[in-house]
Amino acid sequence: MPEAGTGRADKAAVVARRQMVTAAHPLATQAGIEMLRAGGNAVDAAVAVQMVLGLVEPQSSGIGGGAFLLHWDGREVSAWDGRETAPAADDEKLFIGADGKPMPLMAAIVGGRSVGVPGAVRMLEAVHRRHGRLPWVRLFEPAIRAASDGFAVSARLHALLERDPALREDKQARGFYYRADGSALPVGHVLRNRALAEILQRIAAQGSDALHAGPVAADLVARVRSHPGNPGRMSNADVAGYAAVQRMPICTSWKSIYRICGMPPPSSGHLAMMQILGTLEQLPPVARPLNGGIPGAEWLHVYAEAARLAFADRAVYVADPSFVQAPAGRWDSLLDARYLKSRAAPIGERSIGIAPAGRPGGEPIAFAPQPNQPESGTSHVSVVDAEGHAVALTTSIEAAFGARLMADGGTGLPGGYLLNNQLTDFSFEPADAQGRPIANRVQPGKRPRSSMTPTLVFDARDGRLLMVAGSPLGPVIPHLVAKTLVGVFDWGLDVQEAVALPNFANFNGPTVLETGGFPAATAAALRARGHVVVEAELPSGLQVILRSVHGWIGAADPRREGTVQGD
Repeated sequence: MPEAGTGRADKAAVVARRQMVTAAHPLATQAGIEMLRAGGNAVDAAVAVQMVLGLVEPQSSGIGGGAFLLHWDGREVSAWDGRETAPAADDEKLFIGADGKPMPLMAAIVGGRSVGVPGAVRMLEAVHRRHGRLPWVRLFEPAIRAASDGFAVSARLHALLERDPALREDKQARGFYYRADGSALPVGHVLRNRALAEILQRIAAQGSDALHAGPVAADLVARVRSHPGNPGRMSNADVAGYAAVQRMPICTSWKSIYRICGMPPPSSGHLAMMQILGTLEQLPPVARPLNGGIPGAEWLHVYAEAARLAFADRAVYVADPSFVQAPAGRWDSLLDARYLKSRAAPIGERSIGIAPAGRPGGEPIAFAPQPNQPESGTSHVSVVDAEGHAVALTTSIEAAFGARLMADGGTGLPGGYLLNNQLTDFSFEPADAQGRPIANRVQPGKRPRSSMTPTLVFDARDGRLLMVAGSPLGPVIPHLVAKTLVGVFDWGLDVQEAVALPNFANFNGPTVLETGGFPAATAAALRARGHVVVEAELPSGLQVILRSVHGWIGAADPRREGTVQGD
């Protein structure tokens, strides 16, 4: 798993009439609501939340990473791509070792080789320039204040620091997050990040150029290129030349009642989720999907089979659209009802096992399927402002603590920010044994495929925004958001109940059930149908806002330390 579980605490839904923020840490949520109360809008709040998250939840996201953002301005949905890019000097053999074989995962992650050119700040600046209301400099005040005055190390941050096997190897990080004996800073320790405060002050005053040019960028490149055991090839030109991309969102009909909008590639999240939900629509409904208030074996069986089919297509087709063409010329060919009906045909009483990719439009398959490899990290922010406008922001540095490299921006001060390891989201293998290329292989300037699934749900009949949702947890993310949609809109659960449901997933292999979430009889029934069943922690971090008759209801995942605030 991308981040280890650190316990569970029951949470109650929060009701607000006008505006709401839900994020992965109380201080981040507070920063967002502070912006809304100052007259800011959803974009202003999201920027402020992200800057605080990079400080207080450094294992998950920050200015050294990337993000996807959906924005609803009351008229249309826009999609913004701040995904990292591969340096120009990288090639498809980036993660092939001297022995001609793919590198071990941790050997690839730790160091400069895995670091992509960060894009979150450039993207947020572009969205704010278009849609923000408060001055850019104002949005940084909560993060600068918390970095300068200090924040209390949480139980989750302490546990992840203590367990991480590699972060101590970085001198800057070791001196900041650990005591002299190598133990992690204790819970409650007040941690002041002077380097990050200085860097954020520069970005607040100068914009994203403060990160992408000058001494902060030079320091970033130097740390990537000078790693003693695993250097990368990033250049000053790579960093200076990064550009965020506004893309057309993919909006998909579900049950003829809902319009669900998500990110297009390089994110695979919306496509995978809507393929699963669309395939389930082609099958007879399960009479009793819930057993004792949680998903039962019969429903989990058909869900897992639909997921196999979706992830088989994902492994072949989805990659940066600047480098690969969509099947049949359009990404929503993967969501066509006739195509999904044909894909659903093999689903029966027993598992189909490993599913092959389909052929949308009947075209031959040009790419080899990407072998499964771990994906990681991430945080999610959901915001609705007083005008009913919304942001769904999913943001990441990939693995917990990213590349285990901390940069101080050339300030020489304690602390700083962590660099991403996003390039390990590319396929380590560029081709299969027959020489067929893998769509998501490393190429210069390319954005790696992602599972992030920021989601906006609308009533298809009157256009009202109904839900803002998303979560961390690598390739599990599409399953987590799908679980929430089904729980609320299909099963009639309240939003906190839906978020708290036990997690489950299938990536075209074993069916994964959350440890302790299901009775033994459920796993046994799935095995009887031919599933290989494994249990895992699956510590999701769903952050969801749902329209209600009273305004908005917010839910934060009980598996992490997120909170909801509203007015």
